[in-house]
Amino acid sequence: MSTSSVLALARDLISRPSVTPEDYGCQQALAERLQAAGFDCEHLMFGNVANLWARRGTTGPLLVFAGHTDVVPTGPLERWDSDPFIPTERDGKLYGRGAADMKSSIAAFVVAAEEFVASRPDHQGSIGLLITADEEGPSVDGTVKVCQTLAERGITLDYCIVGEPTSVDHLGDTVKNGRRGSLSGKLIIKGKQGHVAYPHLARNPIHLAGPALVALTAAHWDDGNEYFPPTTFQISNLHAGTGATNVVPGIAELDFNFRFSTASTPDALKARVTDILDTHGLDYDLHWTLGGEPFLTPRGELSTAMAEAIRAETGIDTQLSTTGGTSDGRFIAKMCPQVIEFGPINASIHQVNEHILLDTLDPLKNIYRRTLEQLLPSR
Repeated sequence: MSTSSVLALARDLISRPSVTPEDYGCQQALAERLQAAGFDCEHLMFGNVANLWARRGTTGPLLVFAGHTDVVPTGPLERWDSDPFIPTERDGKLYGRGAADMKSSIAAFVVAAEEFVASRPDHQGSIGLLITADEEGPSVDGTVKVCQTLAERGITLDYCIVGEPTSVDHLGDTVKNGRRGSLSGKLIIKGKQGHVAYPHLARNPIHLAGPALVALTAAHWDDGNEYFPPTTFQISNLHAGTGATNVVPGIAELDFNFRFSTASTPDALKARVTDILDTHGLDYDLHWTLGGEPFLTPRGELSTAMAEAIRAETGIDTQLSTTGGTSDGRFIAKMCPQVIEFGPINASIHQVNEHILLDTLDPLKNIYRRTLEQLLPSR
């Protein structure tokens, strides 16, 4: 198969307006192709979210490609140079919502799997595909539920490649071998409302919170480690007051977030925040949301195979990285010892005029296929 096979499938997927949590028939189209290549396909619905589990083979090792057919909303249509759901080629690029995140990756690894099984029908182990329509949304009825279902069936994964767009300047320059965790807090600082002209009769929660916020922003949470940068703390929202200039507010509300490494735990971060707030004598309520725990795949068979495939196809020596936001890799890592993410250049993801370079489609597919060839050789 040639680049046209990847391009044709990418165009088909992009043309389907699968804004999260909609799938718009993407997974059915993929299942039909995979079944023709000898895969057993199962559609798993959780809530209103469509998921696809496909597998060829019954023995180990099991290598799984994971991805999502849902995309983020388009934003203002008038700012796009072409309809975001009409895949458009111009200036050596393929434009459309999902072109980079991550319908081209799905097209590439589906075609890579087709080529691989056609040339090596007696390959060792098994190939799986885990596709969801809930990655860009709340992520509660997608990959996490599929992983739970597979675990209940006693199915274990040996390797997983998530097709997230990880490349920065050139295809293959970056592979993600982990992600930081995300821990958010909503802090409500209690004071006493009153008239600004009589401050002795009020307690201003903004003033009360000031020293504690300075301490939180100045705190050193950890040093990171070989794979992760130090944990970071950021305040994202701060609100207080009635809108009037002559009223001392009664409460102040604050939203903050930790992006944390494996050098810290959620419980330890919570304990330190509570200690700082208590030290400053604040009256407060604090509500926590753990968006995702960090995961890490140390250098091993999967990252080595991917690095060799990238070098063979592009001549680039890839770099391992754990930067960026959360991904569905955090769910898969709980049942798979080796999880990495690799895909196209990510500069335009979630933006107006999202695109992928046309001349990277075939190399992306070839990298996925070469990785299969190394990890699942013929008998």
